[in-house]
Amino acid sequence: IDATSSAQEITLKQQLKDTNLTKKLKFYPDGHYDVEISSSKADEFFVTTGFRPNVLADNYTNHGALLKQADNTFTTVQDKDIEKIQNVVGVKIASAFDRYYSSTIYNFKSPMNVFMMPNSDKSPQIFVSVKQNFSASGYIGPKDYDLLASINPELTDIIEYGWFTFISNPMFLFLKYLYNLTGNWGWAIVLLTIIVKLVLYPLSYKGMVSMQKLKNLAPKIKDLQEKYKGDSQKLGMHMMELYKKHDANPMGGCLPIILQIPVFFAIYRVLLNAIELEGAAWILWIDNLAVMDQYFILPILMGITMYIQQRITPTTITDPIQQKMFQWLPIVFTVFFLWFPAGLTLYWFINNLFTVAQQ
Repeated sequence: IDATSSAQEITLKQQLKDTNLTKKLKFYPDGHYDVEISSSKADEFFVTTGFRPNVLADNYTNHGALLKQADNTFTTVQDKDIEKIQNVVGVKIASAFDRYYSSTIYNFKSPMNVFMMPNSDKSPQIFVSVKQNFSASGYIGPKDYDLLASINPELTDIIEYGWFTFISNPMFLFLKYLYNLTGNWGWAIVLLTIIVKLVLYPLSYKGMVSMQKLKNLAPKIKDLQEKYKGDSQKLGMHMMELYKKHDANPMGGCLPIILQIPVFFAIYRVLLNAIELEGAAWILWIDNLAVMDQYFILPILMGITMYIQQRITPTTITDPIQQKMFQWLPIVFTVFFLWFPAGLTLYWFINNLFTVAQQ
């Protein structure tokens, strides 16, 4: 049947030993479908979403099962995390998902009774418990925000970003807004990075000033550590006096950075999971922001800017071993980013570039 222009229906009948099953399916042009199943006997049977569309898992994103309950709470189980069968009642959305796609059953009128069963790899499989009659809707396809929202706004909840979903979701919507302005996902990422850096600039500035003060005090701190080597109480007292005298806060450099981590990690999850970046070109050699830069230009630029940033950023590290480890970080990160999606590498490159300018 062809449902690309109008809804199409199909009826399937199956005769078992002493049970007759009838399945009515109605497919819609937007990709979702309605299903009605009736049985001649009131025995329990199960309806499954099937395993997620892409069985293979990558090391960067979440794969597994997501359930949204009637009270709008979520249960998410990732691959290799389920030891035994779990039963969740009052479920209105059940989704088996991978990085970009989902196989979903949903019912907003009559919440479902769902079982999650581990397979041989301890990965979750979804089964809906049914007695005699069952009706629901389903969707198998990309986790495209606009498409899911057009079917039902609640279905956008199957786009899952992990712990920072509550930050990542508005970040994606803002990125999407910037894309609508620029018409290009690459330039939208550049604009998002710049805007986030400007918003967080007061925090970054305080952190930089505090780190510079601590760097200037490093020789005096070292002298105090030598002078009061065997007396930690006197050392602590004199160091507090030194900090107070020079209006320096030992936590002043760390706190602004800690506050920025959730924002940066939220953007990281968005750029890693957004299917909208699949096949999206940026400039010249970047023809797909969802895959690695085949010429490694962006990772190398990211490593260079990280090295420059490290050289001009004040540090209080005095231990030679820690200093050497710190110096290797740009190389280590460059190696990691060689295989990261180009969109994510672009974000870190622009972020580093503006951090150097701010410093």
